[in-house]
Amino acid sequence: MKIEIKKSIKPIDYNFALSELEKRLNNIINSKSNELIWILEHNEIYTAGTSSKNEEILNKDIKVINTNRGGKITYHGPGQLMFYFVIDLNKRKKDIRKFISIIENTIIETLSEYEINVFADKENVGIWFNQNNEINKVAAIGVRVSKWIAYHGFSLNINCDLKNYNNIIPCGISDRGVTNLVRIKDINYKGIEEKLIKNFITNLEILSA
Repeated sequence: MKIEIKKSIKPIDYNFALSELEKRLNNIINSKSNELIWILEHNEIYTAGTSSKNEEILNKDIKVINTNRGGKITYHGPGQLMFYFVIDLNKRKKDIRKFISIIENTIIETLSEYEINVFADKENVGIWFNQNNEINKVAAIGVRVSKWIAYHGFSLNINCDLKNYNNIIPCGISDRGVTNLVRIKDINYKGIEEKLIKNFITNLEILSA
C-alpha cells in the first residue's frame, strides 16, 4: 500500500493543516488519493479535542481552537514535531485499540534508539517519561476515525518552550507535567522524523497481517 510522505519546512497554519487532512480523508474515501504521513510544525496554538472542558483553560486570554480529534486541550508550537497521518483501516484490521498501540510503540521504539526509555499508560493516553518518580508527558496522541479511516496523529516535544503549558491543564491531567526531549537528554535529534516514519510504517504491517 502506497503512503505519501510529506515534510513541511516552514510552520503550517493549524486550520490549513486540518482542512488538508479532511480533504485527503474524502479523497481516500472516494479512492482518489493515497494514504498520507505529514511531518510539520505549527506556530503557537492551543487546540481542544472533543472531550476537553472549559475549566482546563487556566489563562482565559489565550485563543483556543476547537477541533474534532479525540482528547482534550493541548499546545502546539515551534520545537514540537507534528506527525499527522490519514490511514485507511479498511485495508487493514479494523482495530482502533491496536492502531493506537502502533502509534505508542512507534514513539517508544524511536526514543529507545536514543536510549530514552518512555512508556504508554492505559489510564492516560500519550507517552510518558519517569525521572525520579516525576512523570511527565513527552508526546500527545489525538486520533479521529471516519468510515474506518484514521487521521490527525501525535505531537512529540523536542525542544519546545514548556512555559506555554502553564496556560492550560495539558490533556486534562493535573497531577503530571510535560517535558521535552532536550530536557530529558540534551543531544541532537536531527533525523528523528525519518526514524518515526520508518517505525510507523513497519508497525502498520501488524494490522495488515
